[in-house]
Amino acid sequence: MPQTHKLALLDDYQKVAMRMADWDRLKKRGVEITVFHEPFSSVEDAAAKLAPFDMLGLLRERTAFPRALIEKLPNLKFMVLTGARASSLDDKAATERGIPISNTPGGGSNAPTAELCWALLMSCARDLAKGERLMRSGGWHDGITQMNVLEGKRLGVLGLGRLGSRVAGYAKAFGMDVVAWSQNLTAEKAAQGGARLVSKDELLATSDFISIHLVLSARTRGLLGAADLAKMKKTAILINTSRGPIVDEPALLAALQNGTIAHAGLDVYDKEPLPKGHPFTRLDNVTLVPHLGYVVEDSYRHFYAGTIEDIEAWLDGKPINLINPEALKA
Repeated sequence: MPQTHKLALLDDYQKVAMRMADWDRLKKRGVEITVFHEPFSSVEDAAAKLAPFDMLGLLRERTAFPRALIEKLPNLKFMVLTGARASSLDDKAATERGIPISNTPGGGSNAPTAELCWALLMSCARDLAKGERLMRSGGWHDGITQMNVLEGKRLGVLGLGRLGSRVAGYAKAFGMDVVAWSQNLTAEKAAQGGARLVSKDELLATSDFISIHLVLSARTRGLLGAADLAKMKKTAILINTSRGPIVDEPALLAALQNGTIAHAGLDVYDKEPLPKGHPFTRLDNVTLVPHLGYVVEDSYRHFYAGTIEDIEAWLDGKPINLINPEALKA
């Protein structure tokens, strides 16, 4: 009989994981699979429920794995992180414990997040979420405040990498003027990405729509605070499909409440899932979606197929796609 391993697949909110890949490949090798569909309430809750497992499959950044949690999992020997990286995973703490972490790189197109960004932008531009709520409650045009056409308006893109450049291309197709800024962006790279380089202050002050496409890091955390939001047009619409903490959440809440900016479309938040009763949920001038940027079948199939391949390689003693190879020496 092969050695039994216990694998926990985390945060399968939609209950689709087991039909997205051929898990029988692992079961035939003695891997017992348990799927968790709900988020953990605390580090202590996660530690108690995950204590029996020697392998974990992490779905992006849904459950944070700080040192405090990793140190409470004595049986843990291997982790697979879907996607390339997660700022909420303390890989240093895992390395010190000798726990290798494999990822599932690639995944093809960034279209899912770019398309969601554009859907949010268009929804905010025409108050579509509010219009849908009105229709369900017997209303009509009453309360619709956003009546924007995109053609001829300016889109400011914060972060013009592969994803930001794709969104810039969408904007061009709609006849928009596109400007961009990030800390290391050059005029040449901006032009290659379909935009014109401007200063951060000019982007904030002149853009009708602003879309964020930056990686969360020490340098970008809190990049947009109260003073930055105050520089935006009162008619401006802010879209964030990147990471919640790039925008100071209390400052954004105040800006929406006070009319400093007109509207926001958000897919990401400081705490996810967004807590019930969060102040954002009580505002009419914010359109909320539950971090759906990568939530498409194509991505899930890639993530879970990669998870199986990574686990098989680890079981064979030849781990692949390691983000902390030094853990093998610990």
